[in-house]
Amino acid sequence: MWLQLKMFLLTTILFGILYAMIAAVAAYMGIEGFFFYGVVAIGIIFIQYMIGPKIVEWSMGVHYVSEKDAPELHKMVAELAEKAGIKKPRVGISEIAVPNAFAFGRWKSDGRVCVTRGILNLMKEDELRAVLGHEISHINNRDVAFITLLSVIPMICWFVSRGTLYSSGRNKGNAVLIGIAAFVLYFVTQLLVLYASRIREYGADKGSVKLGNKPSSMASALYKLVYGSARANKDSLKHVEGFKAFFVNDPSRAISDFQNLKELDSDMSGSIEKDELAKIRNSKVRVSTGDKLMEILSTHPNMLKRVQHLSTLE
Repeated sequence: MWLQLKMFLLTTILFGILYAMIAAVAAYMGIEGFFFYGVVAIGIIFIQYMIGPKIVEWSMGVHYVSEKDAPELHKMVAELAEKAGIKKPRVGISEIAVPNAFAFGRWKSDGRVCVTRGILNLMKEDELRAVLGHEISHINNRDVAFITLLSVIPMICWFVSRGTLYSSGRNKGNAVLIGIAAFVLYFVTQLLVLYASRIREYGADKGSVKLGNKPSSMASALYKLVYGSARANKDSLKHVEGFKAFFVNDPSRAISDFQNLKELDSDMSGSIEKDELAKIRNSKVRVSTGDKLMEILSTHPNMLKRVQHLSTLE
């Protein structure tokens, strides 16, 4: 309920900013100018949205597998999709070493759930099922479409800023003021979209639990993902840099995340058990200033805060 309220308030703020920009541009520059920039921005987003799945497939080396090729993977995806009440997504494997999973597609019936080659031998069945439940929850919540829609707003701000800062004419002074305001709003709305993405990650974790997965399984899966990413070579990490927003965690923060999470693994088993997860439930999570700044500029929540949120779902 609290996550839904946050998303409602955030969406209201973002579209309120957009409305204010429409009013300002209409008042000082004429409605035609705004519509030009708006149509360009929406057109770019629409094209990106339609061809996005092909770009992801090509860039991530995805190949779709049949039930014969990956029976256990298909079985888990089918069972979770049935529980979620959605059409079974296509199942794919990405031939990259960085352990992770991701979901994409244009709409619910076009959903695709993929795992990387690196994750298949890393996790126990309950952990992999929790990760797949997380990705299916993204599809069920229409997160790709939602974030794409919100991303239109900072793009419109950017186009308005570029078009007005260097304008000429009698109203040049007013146009420049609008351009400066639009640039500031571009930066602010970009941060708000990143915040929305982090909220969606919390929502997908909760969605995985609602599909019958244990919070400790999801926490343990996150622990193994950051461990696997921390061990990955730099070339592999560079390859996925542009697509980390799709992933369950942010691989570029893996070393820092692992240092934080390994303290929870008190028996050094390589997993986070139910009793270990319970210890963080009522404790105060201490996040450094550097980690707070990194979180603000990231599509994913701080890992300690995320695991603590999972502990409240146990």
